[in-house]
Amino acid sequence: MGSDRLGFCIPNRMAEASLTVSSKNYSSWSLRGFLLCRMAGLEFAERVAPIDDPATRAELLLLSPSFLVPCLEHGKVNVWDTLAIAEYLAERFPAKQLWPADMRARARARSVCAEMHAGFTALRNHCPMNIEASLPHIGALVWRDQPAVRADVQRIVGMWTELLERHGGPMLFGEFSVADAYFAPVCARIRNYALPVPGHITDYIRRVFALPGVQAWVEDALAEKDFVEFDEPYRTSR
Repeated sequence: MGSDRLGFCIPNRMAEASLTVSSKNYSSWSLRGFLLCRMAGLEFAERVAPIDDPATRAELLLLSPSFLVPCLEHGKVNVWDTLAIAEYLAERFPAKQLWPADMRARARARSVCAEMHAGFTALRNHCPMNIEASLPHIGALVWRDQPAVRADVQRIVGMWTELLERHGGPMLFGEFSVADAYFAPVCARIRNYALPVPGHITDYIRRVFALPGVQAWVEDALAEKDFVEFDEPYRTSR
């Protein structure tokens, strides 16, 4: 197994764990779990839950975010919520420093991840995860007609700006952390729907998409051929 400078592992055939994910094109929670495992340096195989599986639908409907996917199996341990996965991996691989080393920064990182876990529902509902799609015209309409989306983005921009300034970048808490993994799908939404954000936020999004783990996920997402009508409120085909 090799690793890049950010500690992301390069999985090989001797995987010590398995991660169950859903569609790489549509599932934001699966992306978070995938990045957390890569960040921890865990050797893992991927299991893909069928896109039309009712259990998968529950995750995509946000009825119970991340309750079933992603699910990490590591030895005799099963963990199925992204916050729980983050905490488990941080305990299991402390040298990887998934959370910031400073106590106050660590508390703040946990807080912003919890906010993402439970909030920003307008952005998530009106701009569903869809890595393959380029929907700037839809983004413009959503931005015009949905004040709750504008409020969500305003909160995200303010949060990211404060964190980048306080910790000096290039990531939210300086080095890549759980917080960046948590907000990677938000970066995808802002980018794919071309939602208006300041230049320094666009630069942060570019840095996130340049991460090897994100690039690997995007490559696989673009290779998927599934078109799921339920997850495509704005298109009739790919």
